[in-house]
Formats: sequence, structure tokens, C-alpha cells
Amino acid sequence: MAASLRRPRAPRASTHAAAPSIDWSKVAYHTLVSRALDDIEEQTNRKKGAVPKDYQVLYQFSARGHDVAQAILGAFVTHPRDAVGAYYRSRPLLLSLGLSIEDGLASPLGRAGGFSDGRDIGVVCNMPNRNTPKVLPMSGDVGSQYTPTAGWAQAIAYHRDQLGDEAYRGAIAIALGGEASVATSGFWSSLTIATTLQLPMLFYIEDNGLGISVRGSMQTPGGDIASNLASFANLLVRNGDGTNPPEAAALLGEAVRHVRGGAGPALVRLTVPRLSSHSGPDNQKGYRTDAEIAADRSRDPLPRLKSFLVPAIMAERHWSEVERSVARDVDAGLRAARARPAPDPTTIKRFVYAEPGRSGDADTMGGLSLAEREALGGTETAAEGGDAVRFAEAIRRTLRSELARNPKVVVFGEDVGVKGGVHLVTEGLQKQFGEARVFDTSLSEEGIVGRAVGMAIAGLVPVAEIQFRKYADPATEQLNNCGTMRWRTANRFVAPIVVRMPGGFGKDVGDPWHSVSAEVTWAHAVGWQVAIPSTAADAAGLLRSAMRSPNPTIFFEHRALLMTSDGSGHYPGDEYVIPLGRARRVREGRSLTIVSWGALVHRCADAAELADADVELIDLRTIAPWDRDAVLASVRKTGRCLIVHEDTVTAGFGAEIAATLARDAFWYLDAPIDRLCVDDTPVPYHPALMDAVIPTTARIADRIASLTSV
Repeated sequence: MAASLRRPRAPRASTHAAAPSIDWSKVAYHTLVSRALDDIEEQTNRKKGAVPKDYQVLYQFSARGHDVAQAILGAFVTHPRDAVGAYYRSRPLLLSLGLSIEDGLASPLGRAGGFSDGRDIGVVCNMPNRNTPKVLPMSGDVGSQYTPTAGWAQAIAYHRDQLGDEAYRGAIAIALGGEASVATSGFWSSLTIATTLQLPMLFYIEDNGLGISVRGSMQTPGGDIASNLASFANLLVRNGDGTNPPEAAALLGEAVRHVRGGAGPALVRLTVPRLSSHSGPDNQKGYRTDAEIAADRSRDPLPRLKSFLVPAIMAERHWSEVERSVARDVDAGLRAARARPAPDPTTIKRFVYAEPGRSGDADTMGGLSLAEREALGGTETAAEGGDAVRFAEAIRRTLRSELARNPKVVVFGEDVGVKGGVHLVTEGLQKQFGEARVFDTSLSEEGIVGRAVGMAIAGLVPVAEIQFRKYADPATEQLNNCGTMRWRTANRFVAPIVVRMPGGFGKDVGDPWHSVSAEVTWAHAVGWQVAIPSTAADAAGLLRSAMRSPNPTIFFEHRALLMTSDGSGHYPGDEYVIPLGRARRVREGRSLTIVSWGALVHRCADAAELADADVELIDLRTIAPWDRDAVLASVRKTGRCLIVHEDTVTAGFGAEIAATLARDAFWYLDAPIDRLCVDDTPVPYHPALMDAVIPTTARIADRIASLTSV
């Protein structure tokens, strides 16, 4: 790549020739439609006493002032595999990509159908178009659109170069955000991903100078992200005026051609005015002067668009025809939107997870198709005579077999490549399958998970590693958004990623950072499956099921099992799968039920032997979903229950189990339900301190003796 492209300047151009490929009639149409929709919503909300309540929009965000430049950008988004990651002020762009006026009005009203069937904010949109450019599921938080868009860009390169799919050649990913979003970790993480990997990604930053009320100079030094990135390696940077149609078209056209041509990512910053308050409830006069508001209004791009087009490109008569078409179409769309029914409350619990066999799942975008999953096969019967392997080796073999079987599987995270992971679980996989399929990432958990989301939406099977459970905290936003994706898009999108997440106490050592478990966090994170195996065979079977599942999965690898021979056993074969949500009965008994998971299953088994009691031990294996039936059946038989885990006692997952037993097995209980957990302290470093916190074999045995003597 030429040096001028690696370190481009960021000039502020004054005049440019318009890109000849643009259909300016469509730009005018979409801009006028967007402006009309904003007018309707704002006027309706101002006349709340004169219009029916169900005509009012609770979350209203005007795109007035942003609209012309977005409509111009939409003219360049033409490839069937293009995808846009946008945000709540992006309706003009969506209109240019095929959003119907009816949907554009009905979804903010919360009507049935549309982006989310009334489940999500109406301005948080998505468009899974199969044969035209897509709009990735938006989120209500700022900056979270960037890393999934980078994931889509990486998936474009993977489909094209690794899978040989020519349908992706020339496709690009576009991330759209305001100037306030450039302060977020998502922006910087995606910028790192795109530039280090030279991905086909365009960053479009529309800068209106305000993040609600906070000035742009508080979001980035000097208030100009393009100037700050002028020396950023491997990034074409352009800076201009979004109210100047030919200038905006020239800059956006140049950037799109650069990215489509394979020259790497680009960033375009265009200044635009904010011609309204931030949102419907906001009153900008509380933090802006009249002079500032008037200055923005003087920069309205709509009159400038008309002046540019009429009469040089279209006659006044043609402009008037466009206006009449807009008025007619908006009126029809408004009537259709308001006529739509309210969403059906009886369906609100649908689509938290996939619904195999029910209509609609075949149309969901993301992950493998049903046919692809079925072709992978699998058996619940373990192969006999397998090699004796440790816990980590079982995971490695499973990853290896799935990488070999399915070319859409990719494994990545910090240090997973040449090093083979900090726990050496992925050792040798990059050498066998190459850097495109097993690769290292920058140190950004949001970037790891966010890109996995975008890759999964694009049909790949990402297996992302977070080095330690505590390190997942910076990715919480992306993890939560991933889990709710199927539900909040009413089954239009899903991102079935697998996140491998080691945690828990280590061999003779703990600490408040690497030894965190806190698995209950993901048990109540909507839409996630959470697997916590305790043996090598279960690790293989559960991981393989997770990698073939239509739902996202947290795969918790306990550090003590990775570091010791606990959990070792025979490898169950490359076809072995365990359905998530099915517990394992480790030992049978009639006097007490112990419920546990992860490394503490082994301590519970040893404690049962030490106490010489008639104990039934249930290893849940997964806590989302969890096997209520197995636990209830056991407790109804034994009449007693001890729940053992290393998460904190307050609000740990054991509390959920205890609540279920108290409701559904109350009349079978011969003693109070008991829990042995961590007493609401961090895990300490010194082994003696750690043993005072984590349930030990001796303490479990003492509790068994106490409960069985009641």
C-alpha cells in the first residue's frame, strides 16, 4: 500500500465535483421523507392534548440536519453483502436502504411487526435484507455499533478469502456514529481491529458538535476526530461539510471506492447541524443560546440540496414532483402505520431462545442454517476406549475436531494463536489451521466479543476466548446485547457465539481478579446458555453442543480443572454431544441431595466419601438452562438438599435453586434447604485465606454430617 494511503491527510475541502453515480432524485426523495416523518412525530408530540395517546411517540429522535448526508451515503451502499451498523438517529440512511415509510412510522409507535414487534425502542432498528444491504441490529447504548460492524467486515474477508465465496467480493461494512461516540471504547477497539487487519470498513462520523448537551471538545481533543486521526496508520481520513451536497458526495464516494477496492478502512467526518433538541423530551434551550440555535438553522442542508440540484441537475418542476410524491407516500404510510394493531402480549416470552420446529427460525439471520447444523450430526453416546485426557486436552481436541469439520468455525482471543492461550488450551491449533482461523486479538474484551457478534450474524461460528472471567466485565455491554438480540428483533437476528471464559480458584492460589466465578451474572443475562463442565467428557460434549447451537453460550472453564488432573477421563469421541440443560447424577443416594457444578463437584464427591453418608450428588453441568426436573426428583426422594458453589451466597445461583425447591418440593422436605458458598467476600490470594472462603472437602463433609443427622 502506498505511503499516502497509510498516512493520509485530512483536508477540509471547499468544493468538489459531485459523484456522477448518485441518483439525486432519490437523495431528494429520501431526505424529504425523513424530514416529513420528523415533522409528523414532533408536531404530534407537541399537540398531545389534541391527538390520541397511541399516536404519540415516546422516544423521538429527529434526524433533521443529518438527513442529506445520510441519504447521500445510502446512495453508495449498494452491494448485497454490505452491512451498516448504525444508531438511533439513522432513519434517513435506512430509508435510502429500503425501509418502508410505514415501518419507519409504525415502529416508533410500538405497533405490531416492524423492527421488533413493539419490543424495543422504535428508533433502534434492524433490517435483515437477504439480497440487499443489511442493517445490523442497533442497540440503545452509545458506541456499541462499532465492534459488531468490524466483525461483519472481518467476516466479509473470511467468506471471500477462506471460503471462496465470490458473492462477498467488493462488499464493505459501514459504521455510522455521532461525534460523541468516538469517546467510547467500542469506537477505538473497532478502529484498532479495522486498521491492523486492513478490513473493508468505513467509519462515517456525523458531527453536530453536541452529545446531548456536552460539547464535542469534551468528547475528543479539539473536537475534531478526523484531524486527530490524520496520522493514524492504514486509515484513509477525510474531513468535510455535511451540509454541502457535492462535497459530502465527493468525500463519501472517495472513501467508499477506497474501501471497496481493497485498500483498507476509511473514516469520513462530516459536520452537520442539529436542527432540533436531542430527543423529544429534551429542551436544548436549557444549554444552548439562541444565537447557537440560529446559527445551526442557517446551515440547514435541505435548502442547500435544492439550490445544488435546481436547476443544474433537475428542473423546478421535477423537484415539485418529488415533493408531491413524498406527501402522497407519507400520508399513505402514516395511515397504514396508525392502523396497525398493538403487539400481542401473549407472545412476549417467545424468542428468548431458538424455537426449533416452529415457523420463523429458518428466516432468522445469524449462525448456521438448520441444514448445516443437522449435517454436523452428533451422538449422546460416548465412544468407548477413548484416550485418557485431562480437562484442557478434551477442550483442545473438541476445538480441533470442529475446526476440521466445519470451515465456518473460527477461534480467537488474546494470546490464543502462537502461544496457545494462557492456559495452553489452544496450543498447536493455529499451526494446524492457520492464522485466518485461529488468531490473536488486541487487548480489548469489547472488541473480542463485539466482533464475534458481527461474524456470527454473517453466518460464521466464532469461538472467542476471554482469558479470565473477571476480564469479561469490559465486554458486558456487548454480551448483554448479544443475548437479547433474538428477542428484541422478534427473531429477525441472532448471534450464536461461544465465549470460552476460564475462572474460579486456581491450584493452591486465588485472588480477586483471576479467581472470580460470578457465573450467576450470565444465568440471568437474557438469552444466554451457560455451561460449566466438571469433567473432560462433559467439557467435550457441552462445548460441541454449544458450537452447534442456534443460541449464544458462555462456556465456563474452571481454572482448577485446567491446572490439575481433576476432571480427567476418557475422551468421548468427536461425535459426542450433551444437550444443554441436562444434569448428571454423579452418585446415587437416599439421605441427602447435593447440587453443585464445576470444580466443586469433585470436592463434593470426596466429601460424600469422607462423611460416609448415603448422598446423591447432582452435577448441573449447565445453569442456563438448568435441569429443574432432575433436582426436584432427587430432593423429593431424599427430603434434604445442600447446594454447594463458589459464587457468593447472596444472590448466587444457589438461591434460585433453593427458591425453586421451596416452592415445588416444600412438602417433601425433612430439613431446611442449605447452601455452602462464599460468604460475600472476594477470593483471597494466600492458600490459607482461600481455604477459609472457598468450600473445602472437610467443610462440605461436616455440613453433610450435620444435615443427615437431622
